[in-house]
Amino acid sequence: MTPSTQEINFAVLGPHGRGRIALMAHRPEDGLRLTAICAPSLENLERYDCCGESLIRTTNYREILENPAIHAVFVCTPDYLHAEHAVAALNARKHVFLEKPMAISIEECDAVLAAAARSNVKLYVGHNMRFFPVVRKMRELIEEGRIGRVEAVWCRHFISYGGDAYFKSWHSERKNSTSLLLQKGAHDIDVIHYLAGGHTRRVVGMGKLSVYSEIQSRRAPHEPSPGVFDRNNWPPLSQTGMSPIIDVEDHSMLLMQLDNGVQASYQQCHYTPDDHRNYTIIGTEGRIENYGDHSTPDHLATVHLWNRRMGYQEHGNEVFRIPYTDGSHGGADPLLLDDFIAFLRGKPTTGATAWDARMAVATGVLGAESLRSGSCPMDIPQ
Repeated sequence: MTPSTQEINFAVLGPHGRGRIALMAHRPEDGLRLTAICAPSLENLERYDCCGESLIRTTNYREILENPAIHAVFVCTPDYLHAEHAVAALNARKHVFLEKPMAISIEECDAVLAAAARSNVKLYVGHNMRFFPVVRKMRELIEEGRIGRVEAVWCRHFISYGGDAYFKSWHSERKNSTSLLLQKGAHDIDVIHYLAGGHTRRVVGMGKLSVYSEIQSRRAPHEPSPGVFDRNNWPPLSQTGMSPIIDVEDHSMLLMQLDNGVQASYQQCHYTPDDHRNYTIIGTEGRIENYGDHSTPDHLATVHLWNRRMGYQEHGNEVFRIPYTDGSHGGADPLLLDDFIAFLRGKPTTGATAWDARMAVATGVLGAESLRSGSCPMDIPQ
């Protein structure tokens, strides 16, 4: 079934946290209804009361997949469940919105792709950073030829909230996340691929668990993660209540050779004082760089263009101020949802394809394998 203008009923697996994005798809006036939610616990879900008394609430996702009235499923469960839930939904012939990362291994990604092909239904992976106005502006400048042919892409990712978000929860264990090069890095790796116009062919990694392993204050295995981001948790070594097991790196670096000749680098650190993504794209006739990855009501992000030979010039030859757009993630999430719904109704996506999502995971997985094996180069399987 390919929905067109008829009604579409959605369900969401994992309505807490990122699953709240499914509420943006609840537009009864447009024939779009969120009709079911599934979570291990049905507490603290009052925000879904707006969907009406008929909303199905269940702890068993099979009940949703067996319901013929549900056409599409948002899979927003923890990363280690993505493949299981996506494959089950696809096998049940439900269209799927799959939160990134696609899965936590290359094999799982390929199983999801195979299930989509067998079922002949639509699979959409939620790489919302392709809809960041900053990223779109950089892509626009590249496509206009303002920096010539792209030859190098660099990304630095500073994550001030890393200790709170990733080292007190399930993310801190390899068995659940493989590496934070997936949970966080899959975003940036995909943007690198998007801006460079290619996919990684070979990757080399270097990194280590350099700070959070030193913290002795750990929560007990049965205690839940506090789930609170507190800017007063500073400096990093003063953190308390860390995960009982921490075996993922808090600092990682990748070098990437893309299939179109572009070379790229990515650096990720989870104990910086600030949080920010900085991209630099260098071409044969100039370079562009962003200051701020999304605009807020109080501060506009900017994209800077250098395209004449010169000495040091902080702001470049041109500065493009990115207007503030209402909506989560700098206005990207509403655009992402609009694209998903249009995709369900037969239009081509303007976001990441499922193959793009697979290649971002593959790069992160093999980048982590490289950094854990003495920085041996790893080739991405096709």
